[in-house]
Amino acid sequence: MKKIDGYIQLTRPVNLLIAFVSIFTGGFITGSIQPLAKLIFACLSGTFIAAGANAVNDFYDLDIDCINRPNRPLPSGRVPPTHAHVFSIVLFVMGIVLSVMIHTAGVIIATSSSVLLYLYSFRLKRTVLWGNVTVAAVSGMAFVYGGMAVGRVREAIVVGVFAFFYHGAREIIKDVEDMEGDQAQGISTLPIRYGVRRALIWVTIALIILIGLTFIPYVLGIFSVYYLVIVIVGVDLFLVYVLMSMWRNPEARNLGRLAVWMKADMLMGLLAVYLG
Repeated sequence: MKKIDGYIQLTRPVNLLIAFVSIFTGGFITGSIQPLAKLIFACLSGTFIAAGANAVNDFYDLDIDCINRPNRPLPSGRVPPTHAHVFSIVLFVMGIVLSVMIHTAGVIIATSSSVLLYLYSFRLKRTVLWGNVTVAAVSGMAFVYGGMAVGRVREAIVVGVFAFFYHGAREIIKDVEDMEGDQAQGISTLPIRYGVRRALIWVTIALIILIGLTFIPYVLGIFSVYYLVIVIVGVDLFLVYVLMSMWRNPEARNLGRLAVWMKADMLMGLLAVYLG
């Protein structure tokens, strides 16, 4: 039972829920969830790809997690590293196979996302900004994936842009949090190469741009006043708190807490879009 639990933990179920809901929202906000079957296939496809990305990330981060997250399935010994690697490949393949049920564009997005996410764990994560941009781009593409499944993408692209800045900022915060383990492995991330202050400036710029962008869909009449109220109260004010807290206390423990809260607040952003 512990072994099964280890494999489940590898996939990071909360992240998978966010991936599934994000893709579904990408279809829903276009005005219709029809054809529903294609949208569901897109949601399942994206969820399997996200699971594969999470598993392969743990495989390549084993040495780092031994320092930063010793209770994860691989450093704790609950799942053998080679098994985790094979498991991730199977999940990626399942995601790509399911994308065949959508259309050619869906296969292209699924395949390219899988390749990018694998390269992220293999190499890009250990570079300055390229890894952050990769995760942000694929996260934003989840909404576009849902929109393409139902044949409409305008609103999905709007939310995808939001996701790009949100995830990009969160990834840099996580890089600052993980500096100790990354430095021990000789990894060159933004805060290691240029310092914590420079990294937090990048986060600040990304989140300020994001807060400004959240008003545009309401101004253009794409989303209703319900969206505006929820996004201001549930997202924008929270992001202001994140900015104040990270500058006041840039220690790893506080940044890790903020990163977790940002993951949870993604659901608030999705709720704003859904009701809008």
